[in-house]
Amino acid sequence: MSVLAIGLSHRTSPVALLERVSITGDALVKLLHDVQDDPSVAEAMVVSTCNRVEVYVTVDRFHAAVTAVTGLLGRHSGIPVEELTPHLYVHYEERAVEHLFSVVCGLDSMVVGEGQILGQVRQALKLGQRQGTVGATLNELVQQALRVGKRAHADTGIDHAGASLVTAGLSLAGEIAGKRALVVGAGSMSSLAAVTLQRAGVTDIVVANRTYERGARLAANVGGRAVEFADMPAELAAANIVITCTGAGRHIITPDMLDGPAFLLDLALPHDIDPAVRRLPGVRLVDLESIQESGIGSREVDAVASVRALVVEELRAYLDAERAAKVTPTVVALRSKAASVVESELGRLMMRMPDLDERARDEVAMTVQRVVDKLLHEPTVRVKQLAACPGGDHYAEALRELFNLDPKVPEAVREVEL
Repeated sequence: MSVLAIGLSHRTSPVALLERVSITGDALVKLLHDVQDDPSVAEAMVVSTCNRVEVYVTVDRFHAAVTAVTGLLGRHSGIPVEELTPHLYVHYEERAVEHLFSVVCGLDSMVVGEGQILGQVRQALKLGQRQGTVGATLNELVQQALRVGKRAHADTGIDHAGASLVTAGLSLAGEIAGKRALVVGAGSMSSLAAVTLQRAGVTDIVVANRTYERGARLAANVGGRAVEFADMPAELAAANIVITCTGAGRHIITPDMLDGPAFLLDLALPHDIDPAVRRLPGVRLVDLESIQESGIGSREVDAVASVRALVVEELRAYLDAERAAKVTPTVVALRSKAASVVESELGRLMMRMPDLDERARDEVAMTVQRVVDKLLHEPTVRVKQLAACPGGDHYAEALRELFNLDPKVPEAVREVEL
């Protein structure tokens, strides 16, 4: 069985669509069971928050499972599949594990490093356990993900990275009181930026967001005004300070959109602003990399980098352990067959030599067992080591073919023709 993750989040979907897909209570339980009841799915867990809806399943048929889960998300949300599909992301096997680890660490959150998602994933796991939709594979994976998340929050400064990065970035703008600011986006990071601007004495704050209503709410909170996202280019021309963090995954501000001097703060990953704007006279672009280079806020940027490295490390360890575990049934089957052969041959020997005393019998049995153990030691150790490497399952497959093993039923290994 392989792990498959299908979902949409603030990075891929408008807030209005996310609100329609978000599911709770009895409806969430119904979705869980409907997903697991599909023939292509063995286990299921759903993470549903205001910023993401993700379905994690174990499957043996990729395409069938993707079609089934997508269809069920559409049916339960009342959104046509053709409208929903462009906003969905699909992660499979290693990528699914990496994505879950990044999510629980807060790397995929609107405010980088927020810890709320850790509890939300834990609740999703508990619901799946209570409803019987989470089995051994998802339970082990999610438990490990939660341990990774706890380690990230305990060992790094990721918890405070989001708010600190806004402050650090704006400190490079110099005096900002009395200037005109444009905030692009209305998520948690953009909200932090808007509040920070207000506290610093900026009284003319404009918010541009794809969902106008959400932008209007943020603007009202800081005494500013909201504009339609399509009006952003016009507002750029009048702004002295521009802060972006949309999670759009592409450049939404390019050199041709700027006219005149401005301070630009890009807090998004991937970046919202084309680095080529640095070539424009009077334009200063500050992003996460330049914050790190300045030494101001470097601790927070380093925290994000540390957590990314932690995810890579934990992912490698998880995959190594998973590959090693897959070879265990083959090793058990090999040793079981060897034990069966030893028992059979010792039985034949005792029948041919009934006069052997008990001490001699024990010595012969121990000698034969030691020979078998020594012969099997090297290949079993090596196959476990090799199994931890990519493609390592081929070595276990070779053992099964060479010794005619049935790792699925080790206690009923096939008898050897002697």
